Amino acid sequence: MKKHSIAIFTALAVAAISGQAQAKNDAPEWVSKAVFYQIYPSSFKDSNGDGVGDIQGVIDKLDYIKSIGVNTLWFNPMFSSEFKDGGYDITDFYSIDKRFGTNADFKRLVEEAHKRGLRVCLDLVAGHTSDQNAWFLASKKGPDQRYSDYYIWPDRIPDDVKGKEKDQISGVIGEDSFVKTDSGRSPFYIKNYYDSQPALNYGYANPNPQHAWEQPIDAPGPMAVRREIENIIAFWMDKGADGFRVDMASSVVKNDPGKLASIKVWQDISSWYKAKYPEGVLISEWSNPKESSAAGFNIDFMMHTGKYNFSSLFFNKVGGEFEPQVSYFAKQGKGQIKEWYDLYTEQYNATKGKSYISLPTGNHDIQRLNAGDRNTLDQLKVTMTFFLTMPGTPFIYYGDEIGMKFQTGLWNKEGSQGRATKNRAGSRTPMQWDDSKNAGFSTADYWNLYLPVDKDVNRPTVAKEDKDPASLLNYTRQLLTLRKDSPALSADGDWKLVSDVNQPYPMVYLRSSGDDRYLVVLNPSEQPRDVSVAALKVKTAKLMAGDNTQGSYKPGDQNDAIHAGAISAQVYKLD
Repeated sequence: MKKHSIAIFTALAVAAISGQAQAKNDAPEWVSKAVFYQIYPSSFKDSNGDGVGDIQGVIDKLDYIKSIGVNTLWFNPMFSSEFKDGGYDITDFYSIDKRFGTNADFKRLVEEAHKRGLRVCLDLVAGHTSDQNAWFLASKKGPDQRYSDYYIWPDRIPDDVKGKEKDQISGVIGEDSFVKTDSGRSPFYIKNYYDSQPALNYGYANPNPQHAWEQPIDAPGPMAVRREIENIIAFWMDKGADGFRVDMASSVVKNDPGKLASIKVWQDISSWYKAKYPEGVLISEWSNPKESSAAGFNIDFMMHTGKYNFSSLFFNKVGGEFEPQVSYFAKQGKGQIKEWYDLYTEQYNATKGKSYISLPTGNHDIQRLNAGDRNTLDQLKVTMTFFLTMPGTPFIYYGDEIGMKFQTGLWNKEGSQGRATKNRAGSRTPMQWDDSKNAGFSTADYWNLYLPVDKDVNRPTVAKEDKDPASLLNYTRQLLTLRKDSPALSADGDWKLVSDVNQPYPMVYLRSSGDDRYLVVLNPSEQPRDVSVAALKVKTAKLMAGDNTQGSYKPGDQNDAIHAGAISAQVYKLD
């Protein structure tokens, strides 16, 4: 790469991160009111009795999905795959895998969803393919094929890489990034995650001239990959999709620890996308919202990866998952919020008015809310209150709205025992619909199910919770209705922690938009807690959600007194 081109993209990226490139939120208007529902398609609803979820199963349940109060669906990958990594190893980006249906079925899904006011987003695996993808098989043959430079083919492992582990977050290559191959072209290729997932070639941030395989980001191969990604996006958007969540979005350019080159790549793609599909949303798995916002994404997650995460709030040591730590949302009341608060506040201030942060209830890679000893209805209501009253964009993982349990002791299913996690299958078990066979997920024999259904006789189901006014499902509906009707509780409403960050229980924060104000009080601890906050100049405080027997709010001239009962949440409307 020429020096002046490096300087140009570096300057653009630095300007973007500092807030000069994206001065305001350019998301479509509907995104400000979006509430997402994430579906792992193999586990949601089986319509044909083969033990695996499918598109028709989702169509059959669209009315239920709408009843929750969500308005947008996000599907984990449904494209043709070898399923060595749960669908994230794609053999054909332009076809729906036969286990789920056909392209025509997907189009019908979109049409049926749109009839109900539901939008549909897909998962774009932009960084890699399956090693059985036709592009990769052609690329293996030599340097003169159409897809030759879609992948990275080192002729050796450099000495400065030997003994080093790759860093997925920073994109830095390690010795474990080099996969041995029987290709006559080269002894190695670069992978992204599993060996069966060769990395697509977006180039290197700072190519080493001694390494012929390290191409600059504007070389013909990387540019062809970008055009292919745009073709994939256009193909599905033209079939009615409403947007994409981009898997591992920050890892596309190699040896790019500052992410400036990756930001530049996505700026180019997102500019094209927004010009061609102005009503489309672009969501990143970047886990650094201020960077992804600069790259042109409308929404980014703060969840379990990277520096900016919510690990200290939620993760317990359960079934071999995650490192032992004290969770804030555990009943022992020994957690803290300062680490999360400092990280979140930094991101919130950097992205407000530019893009949205999402704190998802869970996803296909991490523990569910109902995990370990965080398993009672009151505990789950406290956590759901947090997720649905914070600013930004809510994402509800299928089954979390009824309190499905994180399952332990499961085997490796389609790559579910990942590099960083030991039991991703525990969050991918079948949706629990009713008390019929296999919890209403499938008519197949138990041993033919994609994953086993929770065997607990008291397992939560949609049918039971739908009829129970006090259920988590109906509480979730209540919160989403409240959020929909309130500017303060919306994605754009202001947020301020009013309790002492060093006195973590209860956590008390104010949501506001003009005269519309709500105070949220969260006490996950099994001990009642009292706190005094600076007077909020309140005439009346009306409880809109939560248990009125578990808390109280008393306005004062100088300070307001708040009592939070054990394991309780309250949402007050302030006038």
